[in-house]
Amino acid sequence: MEYFADLHVHIGQAKNQPVKITASRRLTLHNIYDHCINKKGIDIVGIVDCASPFVLEEIREQLENEEIIPLPGGGVRYKDKLTIIFGAEIETTEVKGAAHSIAFFPSYEQIKDFSRIMSEYITNIRLSTQKASLCAKDLFKIVKSLGGELIPAHVFTPFKSFYGSCYDRLSYAFEDELDKIISVELGLSADTDFADTIRELATKSFLTNSDAHSLEKIAREYNKMELEFPDFKNVISALKGHENNYIVSNYGLDPKLGKYHRTFCPACNYVAHETSPVEKCPNCDNEGITLGVFDRIALIADFSTPIHPENRPLYHYQVPLEFIPGIGKKTLEKLILNFGSEMNVIHYVDRAQLTEVVGEQIATNIILAREGKLSFKAGGGGIYGKVID
Repeated sequence: MEYFADLHVHIGQAKNQPVKITASRRLTLHNIYDHCINKKGIDIVGIVDCASPFVLEEIREQLENEEIIPLPGGGVRYKDKLTIIFGAEIETTEVKGAAHSIAFFPSYEQIKDFSRIMSEYITNIRLSTQKASLCAKDLFKIVKSLGGELIPAHVFTPFKSFYGSCYDRLSYAFEDELDKIISVELGLSADTDFADTIRELATKSFLTNSDAHSLEKIAREYNKMELEFPDFKNVISALKGHENNYIVSNYGLDPKLGKYHRTFCPACNYVAHETSPVEKCPNCDNEGITLGVFDRIALIADFSTPIHPENRPLYHYQVPLEFIPGIGKKTLEKLILNFGSEMNVIHYVDRAQLTEVVGEQIATNIILAREGKLSFKAGGGGIYGKVID
């Protein structure tokens, strides 16, 4: 059966205490569950701040109250509609800079043990994504010893990522353990075509996740998976590309919509548009630029054009409804009220039904987005790209 999965969602607060400082305080466990089911249409969610003791306490209470039910294959089930995978995003200290990875675990006991161990390396384990005094390879060994899987996060972004700010190759970080890394998360400003210009990624599956810091951003990127059952074991099996479990397709922003797609100059607000990589501002000669994902990948690529492995899933450019011209908060609420979830609107509802609810122009824009026929102005320097009317 096919399931929609977003495996990178943050928590703003738990037990009335802050967890992810830069995330909305509305991002609580219950709100995430409700939003995935009743707004977004997500079937599997990875919550990546579960090593915080505040979050662990809420999870324990929900387990005791049987609000969430442990699954034999790992993960927990909420109202028999949503699978929750416990994760923790960790910032490691690298030779040059810092990088984020997500550790995923099958059970509450394992993520609790992980939290206890990581408190020896992190000054404030209560807060999300605090810098750990260990490198990625050592983190990987800890995660594997506890029965978890480590996924390098948003690997190309210019801040806190392996390719974007630390290394030209993942192998420099993980060394002889690289073959045991089963998947990488691409991030909002990259796609499969970009990633498959790097030879060492040919054996890795690709994840497209939202990295949501607010409820509204859940499922701005997501994955469609064919699974025997929606639990931890089968999700990990899908990332490994096993016969009965696999990623059907990745749904992500067109990289131009990502806020780090092109090089940005903070001195004059120039956003690169050249077809070749820009390492210095051509407008004011400033060298203190924020290197864009497009530009960074062009500099480190092994191939000038992507070479996709035979089993690489299709990558569909996904335009979140909030990006589509004419769709504001009230229109979005109307669409969900009539059609059940954003997934239904984005994937399944036909033009006639859409037109009846929101009018011809907005319906046309939704269909154009579904077919990948919208035009974009590229983002950069922390500013999202936008759809051009």
